[in-house]
Formats: sequence, structure tokens, C-alpha cells
Amino acid sequence: MKILLIQPPSHYPLMDQVYLFEPLALEYLGAGARLEGHEVYLLDARLESDISRVLGEFRPDVVGVTAFTSQVTIAHRIAKEVRELLPDSFLVVGGHHATVRPADFNESAFDAVVIGEGVAALRELLAARERGAPLKDIAGLGVPSPAGMLFTPPRPYTPLDELPLPARDLTARYRAGYFSEWFTPLASIRTSLGCTARCTFCALWSITGGAYLRRDPDRVVEELKGIAEPNVFFCDDESMCDTKRMALLADRIRAAGIRKNYFLYARVDTIVRHPELFRAWADIGLKQVFVGMEDFSDARLAAMKKGVTTDQQARAATILRDLGVMMYASFMVDPDYSRDDFRALVAYVRKLRLTYATFTVMTPLPGTELHAAREAELLSTKPELYDMLHALLPTRLPLPEFYEEMAGLYGKAVPIHRSLPTLLKFGLHGLLLRMRLFGTFLARLRAAHLDY
Repeated sequence: MKILLIQPPSHYPLMDQVYLFEPLALEYLGAGARLEGHEVYLLDARLESDISRVLGEFRPDVVGVTAFTSQVTIAHRIAKEVRELLPDSFLVVGGHHATVRPADFNESAFDAVVIGEGVAALRELLAARERGAPLKDIAGLGVPSPAGMLFTPPRPYTPLDELPLPARDLTARYRAGYFSEWFTPLASIRTSLGCTARCTFCALWSITGGAYLRRDPDRVVEELKGIAEPNVFFCDDESMCDTKRMALLADRIRAAGIRKNYFLYARVDTIVRHPELFRAWADIGLKQVFVGMEDFSDARLAAMKKGVTTDQQARAATILRDLGVMMYASFMVDPDYSRDDFRALVAYVRKLRLTYATFTVMTPLPGTELHAAREAELLSTKPELYDMLHALLPTRLPLPEFYEEMAGLYGKAVPIHRSLPTLLKFGLHGLLLRMRLFGTFLARLRAAHLDY
């Protein structure tokens, strides 16, 4: 059969100009489908927007779409387009939102919803389609129905080492366009799934039932050997949870003679407790660590079950700075912030001497403990507003003033003399483009109160 896999565009196209990671999940799905002899075409609609043309030329038997919460409306629009052009095709939706809120796709345009890990589910689904067998025997599916979505038994996650290597040739025509800030071109790799933390604002640990799934370091090294890009993003939910495994992986990468620039996620407590691990990774090419700082208040950090302290944040910032590894510090602004809180956050970031910091809004994403506790307070249920930039809980400040303060963080928190060395990594042309994008982003953020 002919299988079309679609990566939808972001609901706000500007974000695809800030960072654009390869659709690794779809590359895994494509690899799995090929093992069964199917023909696969992967369409990255962030870079190739004419979905209708591809549908008409490729004429797939099965179409698969993935979506985060902010892309739900886009996924429905794509489904409508598929139904109009190829009414007899079989349409499957999966991804993060389908896993945490499958009932949001309970409409006739969709034939099946994949909940959780999709490689094995898609292979079994395709086999059932070829045999004309019912879907009820395939674990991990939701089947749309006028009476309410019907669910098959849950599917346990496939051990990561049993998955095929992602079919990166499916994105060959796009690969020069994948990047994050100055890391360009950029490949992505997954070495683990899940997280050992239990933060109230995150669903990633609950999706795997609290398990932290790992790949064998030797298997990761073999995949790295086949990656052509000089920059690699470890898209694990949390890369460094298993410190012994990551120390072994660093040794294996060094022994294999692989030299690339690495970007990964890590917690501040891991950095503080295992500085030697980050030193070993710095020696083999670690350039940047994304660190979810979240807040400057120990009380708020405890309330969100972050499991770290501000003292650990300060020590982690020092450790990475001394190693020459940039901390990509991410803070979440509580909608309940007062003006004094915004000022205190600016002062805190400056105190840490950070060279790069981003600011999002604490968002009750579906599937999280935060969402379950505060769903009744939501200001809106528009999927496109679940983008970490819109306040979905009541704000202490009037909305226009809240967004003005949010925009102000970007200009005040990191002084230009600290951020300039980082910005120069873009090169002159890249820096000018970044400045234009940044201006557009801030203008859009200041007007975000009009989106409700």
C-alpha cells in the first residue's frame, strides 16, 4: 500500500522560523511501514505546504497525521482536505494530543486514532487493512463512533531497541532546513523516552506510565554514525536521567571517533550532582543544554513538584559556564505574577549571569496534573492557544498588561553585553534575520490578548 505521513505546520508560522526539528516520529513510522513492504512518502508541511498537490500526485491508500495540542485544528483541516480529495483513503491520527486526548478526534473524517507508541500500531493497522480485518483486535487504538469513541486495549510501549532506525532518507529533500537557533543543519536522535520527574505541568512522564525507557548506548552510536549533520539534538524527554548510561554513551561516542555538536535536555539537580558527566560530554562536543528552570521561587517550584531549588539553579549555571557549555535557560511565567514578580524574575536572571533565556507562560496542557486540577478555570479551550505563549489561566494583571510584561522580559533579563557573544553565533546575515524575527515575535506577543 501507499502511505502518506504528514507533519502539519505550526499554528503560528513564525515559530517555524525560530526552530524546526526533523519529524523524527514520522521517520520511525515510515521505517516500520517499509519493513512490511509499503511505499512511504513523508510530507513536512512546514516546508512544503501544498498538501493537495501531494495527495493528488501520490494518491495514498493510508494517510497518517500527527499533532500537538496547538495543531489540533490544523489536523482537522487536513482531514477535511483528505476526505474531499481522496474519500476512500484510510485516515489515521496520532502523536501527543491523540495520546492524551483521543476523544478530540472523534469525528467521521478520521478512521482511527493511535494512542501512545505508533510504530507497532501502524504496522498492525496496515496489515489489518490488507486482510480486511477489524480494528478491534489492534491494541492502542481509538475508533471514532457517533455514540462516542471506542477504545481497544492499551498498548505497552515497544522496547526502544526493538524499534527500527528512523528512515531519514524520507526527509532528504528537507534536511538542510532543520535547525534550532545557530545549530544548522540539525539532526535529531532519541535515546530514551519518559522522565523520572513528576512535574505537575508535564504529561511526558505519565504517557509512559511513569517508566523511563532507554536505548542501548551501542545502538545509539551506530545510529549516530549514519547521521550526516554536524549538529545533533537529543530529543529525549530528559536525556541525563540515567547518568551511568549517559557516561557510558559518552565513552562509546569518544571511542567511535564521532565528533559533532550536541544539544540536549537536563535538569539542574542532575548537573549539580554529576558535574563530571557534563565535563565528559563537553569533551566530546556538548555545546548547549536546555534547562527547565521554570521559576525563581522555591515555593512555586515545590508547588509544581519540580524537585529542584533556586540554590541548585545557581550552581548548575556556574557549572555549565565553567565548562564552556551554554545553558539554554527556560522560565515559565505564572499567570498570577504581579509586576513585582516580573521585576524579580528579571533581577534573578541577571543575578545568574545567563547568556540565553526564554520565557513561556505556565500552561495547563491536556494530560497534565495541572490541567486536571484547574480545567474549570480555563480562559479558552481554543487548541491554538495551547502554545505556551498564551495565558489560559486567569492573570493577576489585565491581559494587555500581562503580555506587555512578558514581552519586556526578553529585552531586560539578559543584558546585551552578555547575550552578544551568543547572538554572534548566528553570523551577520543570521543575526539580522534573527533581529527581524524577534521584532515580529515581540509585536505578536504584545497583541496576544486579542486572540481570545
